[in-house]
Parts: sequence; structure tokens; C-alpha cells
Amino acid sequence: MKLPIRNQSKYAPLWVLLVVSIGCMGPILRQQSPEISLGEQDSPNTTFISKVAHPYGMGYVKLEAVGLVTGLAGTGEDPAPSPQRASIMSEMNRREVKDPNQVLASPDTSLVLVRGFLRPGIQAGDRFDIEVRAPSRSNTTSLRGGRLLETRLTELAVLGSQIRKGHLMAVSQGVVLVDPNANIKDDQALARKGRVLRGGVVTKSRSLGLILDQERQSIRLSQQVGKAINGRFHSYINGRKLGIATPKTDEFIELELHPRYKDNVGRFMRVVRNIAINESLSRRQQRLLLLKNQLLDPITAATAALRLEAIAGEEVIDILKEGLAADDPEVRFYAAEALAYLDVTDAVGPLTQAAREEPAFRAHALAALSAMDDGAAFDELRTLLGVKSAETRYGAFRSMWAMSPGDPMVHGENMNDEFTYHLLDVAGPPMIHVTTSHRPEIVLFGKEHQLKLPLVLDAGPKILVNGLSGGEIKVSRFGKTTQQRVVSTSVDEVIRAVVELGGTYPDVVQMLQQAKDTGTLSSRFRVNALPEGGGELLKSTKNSTDDPSPHSYDVDTPKPELFGNRS
Repeated sequence: MKLPIRNQSKYAPLWVLLVVSIGCMGPILRQQSPEISLGEQDSPNTTFISKVAHPYGMGYVKLEAVGLVTGLAGTGEDPAPSPQRASIMSEMNRREVKDPNQVLASPDTSLVLVRGFLRPGIQAGDRFDIEVRAPSRSNTTSLRGGRLLETRLTELAVLGSQIRKGHLMAVSQGVVLVDPNANIKDDQALARKGRVLRGGVVTKSRSLGLILDQERQSIRLSQQVGKAINGRFHSYINGRKLGIATPKTDEFIELELHPRYKDNVGRFMRVVRNIAINESLSRRQQRLLLLKNQLLDPITAATAALRLEAIAGEEVIDILKEGLAADDPEVRFYAAEALAYLDVTDAVGPLTQAAREEPAFRAHALAALSAMDDGAAFDELRTLLGVKSAETRYGAFRSMWAMSPGDPMVHGENMNDEFTYHLLDVAGPPMIHVTTSHRPEIVLFGKEHQLKLPLVLDAGPKILVNGLSGGEIKVSRFGKTTQQRVVSTSVDEVIRAVVELGGTYPDVVQMLQQAKDTGTLSSRFRVNALPEGGGELLKSTKNSTDDPSPHSYDVDTPKPELFGNRS
């Protein structure tokens, strides 16, 4: 059964949820390279693209800016003279802000450093994570409750005493989410940084391509490489079949990301580099026999699967299906992963089992399932929503959303344009999951989530959640007039009451975090619980459901984007 899902989403594709291990071009279990582990002695008559060209556009691009956060509760400062202050003054003058010095002097504002990383293949209109932090010598004590004004991000360089900007690459604005655990007295560093809800929006697409090695550059080879790639990958535009590779010069071939790999740019590039150039039919048949043997060897299985995926076709599918019957779990996994990117239903069962039982395979198995157009993959992902492992449950949810964001199971509710709210009627231990990324959302796994009384919780600076006895909780918003809602101890009802009274996403997250910390929330509470790729396969971890630390607010280094990052 095929799901008509790829062209029906009203959401513009963004990320990843999965771009898997973009910064790590090797397989997840054995550190081998497709260009090294199987060398010329394995295919002496075959020239792979990797032998004549190297990738372009596969690194992260760091964007920076100086911005202004407003709406603070007296925790800001008037910044001292510096290149950063001069930069923000210049921007305010450009925007014709009245009395910019007076604006900066307010204790309710803070100059901040804004930073984000553009992943490979990101396109104009896509969203990505944005971090803000007060400068190291700033007297700002907290960014909680603040809002970043519209900020233009570029690649920056400091020349002399001035900050030089590159081309405009993205813009960002919105509410700043500070770690709910951050305390000004105990850990001021946490209170002085946060993430911008909904992140930044890319204004200029990043291109992908191949650069021919200097000693091999020629128009003829550039065209041969483009022809080889287009023989494997193409797309249909207005009913016309078009290849994804366009030779631009004697050294550069531009690549369009194939839709199947939209959330796994790293794998796309590895497959492209394992495409053979000018390979005759007889040589290919000989190589298929060799790859069949290499697939069944755990040492060479990863590379063999990639090279089979780079060939495609019915004969390749038959060979990969033989790999599914192998005794070795790595062989079965690599065969199933390649079949998934060829959209073959036989891959669904082995990948689901790998995601359920083997932590080392989990991220890549979920990514492969989310790349399929097969309804069986969506149905199997649904079965993972009730397992014990938090990262498997949320990873499966994100994979389902990447496949079919409009499906009622994962579509969710728009809560005052603050965040997306999902209440899933699934089995398994009750769990609540929140994110700190450019995609603010709260997911309740299971419908029975209760708060224990007595309790007193803060939901931001203006909303108090109070339940002393009985079975009722009062949610009150204080201001010129006091507004109040009386609800049951149901977490769902309390969240809705907070939002109804004007509570923001940070307010709700703060309330849930406090409830967990004080023991009034019995459900499991997790933050950013996405599976991570890599690591060695340890037989002792078979069927392990252990998860990493529930908190991962650190954004100092770029991390792979997982499972359908979209706006």
C-alpha cells in the first residue's frame, strides 16, 4: 500500500528530523569508508565518482549576528561601548528606531549574540535552530521572558575593531526559551542563554555539488559524471523526467537533492560518490556478483549495501533481500537500510525490529523508515509509540510526522501559534515530551497524565497553578484584573487552561519541569529525546531501553537534524 504523502503536505520541507550524521560520513557501527574498505583490488575495472571528485557544500555554515532582546523583567542592562554595541546601533539607525540609546539603556532590554548553523542542503524558507546569549562581560542576569527582535544573520568576521558582515543568509525573531531549570543565583550562565522559538528562516539556499579533483578537471569528465548520476537519480517536474546533476564547468557539477534523501543528505552524497562512471553492462554484472559476497560479510556489508543502492534495479533488490536472511544483525540492517531508500516493503520489518531492539541502529533505522512512501512503514512506526524507550517513542513520532504531517495521528493542535500540542492515545508508560528546537511542541504519550496534590507551580511570571486539596486545581493569571480557571488534576486540562489564560510555550514548559522536579508529575518527562547515531554494537545492549540524559539544552556544537525538520 502506498501513501500519497509527499506532495500533499501544506508544510514546507525543512530539515531533517532525518538528516542523519551529516558531520560523520562513515557507517554507524564500524569505522570504515566506502572509498577505503573496498579499494581498487575489489573492483579494478570500475571508476567510482569518489575517485575523481569530492563533495561540495557538506559542512555546517556558522551564522552570527548581534541582536536585541526586549520584554525582560528588569534583568537586562545598558551595554558598554563595544563593536557589538556599535553594530546594534547601526542596525537600529537603519531601521529608524527613535532614541536608540534610550532603548539600549532600558533594564528590560539586553544586547545578545545570535548564532545558528546552516546544515547541508538547507533551502530558502527552511527553519533551523537559533541560540542567543548575553556577551561574557554583560551585566544581564537573565533572558527569561524575553523576545528577540528581527535579526539578520550572516557570516561574520572581525577586522580591526569592526565587525564585517557577509551576505544575508537568514532572519530570526521570536520568544526566547531559557532552560526552565536555570536559576539566576545558582547558575547564571544558563539563565543568560536560550533558544529562539521557531528558530531562524533561511533566505538563501545552500547548494550541493561535486568538485573534480584538480588533476582530472575537464569538460568531458564533468559531463560523464553528470550522466552517470542522472542515470541513477532523476525527478519529475511538470511531467518531465529531469536528472539531478548539472555539469556547470570543467570542475563543478551542481546537484539537486533527491526527495528520497531530503532528511539524510549525508547518505545521499555517499551514494552519489559510489556511482560508477562509464561502466559497461558486463563489468556491472561481474561487480554485482562481487557485491553479493561482500554484502554477506559484516566487515564489508556497509559499503556493499551503499554501492548496491547506487546501482538500484530489480537485480540489486534481489541481492539485498538475500542480505535480510543473513545471520549477522549488521548485514541484515545494512541490507534493510538500502532497501528502504529503494522503497522496498521488505525493509520495514527488519528496520522496525532494529529500532526497537538495537540502540546503535535506532536513529538510522527510523530515518530509513521515514524516507519510505510505503504505508506499511507508517503502520510499523505506530507500533513503536508504546515502547519503553523514550528516544524510540519520540523518534518514531517524528518519523511518522516526516512521512505524513497531515495524518490525524500526528497532526496535532495549534495552541495560539505558540506551539503544537499532541495528545496521543497509545499504550506504554505515560510520557510527556517537550522540545527546545525551532519546532516547539509538546507530545503526551497516553491520555492518562495526572498531577498530584498539593501543588503550587509557576507558569511564567504571571500565571500560578495552585492545587491544595480535593480534586481541583486553580489556574490564575495576575495583572490589572485576576483571571482564573478551575480544572481537574488532568495535565491536559491544566495545559489548556494555562494557554487559555495567555500562557506561552516557555510558561507551559516551566510548569511541567517544576511539576516533575517537585514530584507532583508522575509521568515520565523528557526534553529533546531523539536517538543519536553512531557507537559500537554491543551484544550486551541487546533489547536495552536505556536512554541518555533527559536534558540536552546545550547548543554549543551543531548536531544532526533528525526526522523531518520542517516549519
